[in-house]
Amino acid sequence: MSNRDYANRRPASKGRKKSTGGRRQPAPAPRRFPFVLSLVTLGLVGGFGYFLWSINDSADKVETQPEVQAAKPKVVKKDPNALPPKPKEEWTYQEELENKQVEVDIPENTTPTRPYQMQCGSFRQESQANEMKAVIAFQGLEAQVRKVSGSNGTWYKVVLGPYERKRLAEKHRHILQRGGLNGCQIWFWEGS
Repeated sequence: MSNRDYANRRPASKGRKKSTGGRRQPAPAPRRFPFVLSLVTLGLVGGFGYFLWSINDSADKVETQPEVQAAKPKVVKKDPNALPPKPKEEWTYQEELENKQVEVDIPENTTPTRPYQMQCGSFRQESQANEMKAVIAFQGLEAQVRKVSGSNGTWYKVVLGPYERKRLAEKHRHILQRGGLNGCQIWFWEGS
């Protein structure tokens, strides 16, 4: 087996092919305009002509109807330097608004609102709760550590509040989230 050089190989010649046998290929038949297409075109042109004729006929009928002209009022020549009379005021809203009494019903808040608190952690050891209180203090907020005794032992809760409105508690929670504390929850105030 010999090594062949495919990279430097010359492409095959693209010249005319030699004819074999003297047979000629029949020339393609000239294209003829289809008979059906010409009938459709003729029908569309005829339909368009009929449409234009019907529009013209209806326009003639409209013009043949007698026109009724309204009587023109007589124009009275006036002095060109004279001003027209001052129009009479038709609006009465100014007098109505000056004498209008507005009644506003303000509902009385009979139910006392419960303040909100935000709890950021609950720990078994007081030192961990104080660490979180320090982290909150670095954010510019003041937290409290509460000792709570329950059925499963003593817990130290880190809480902020009380807040009159939940909106202020949400604002402080966003401040803490920017500082890296994401676990704070807002609840109703439990007291003390």
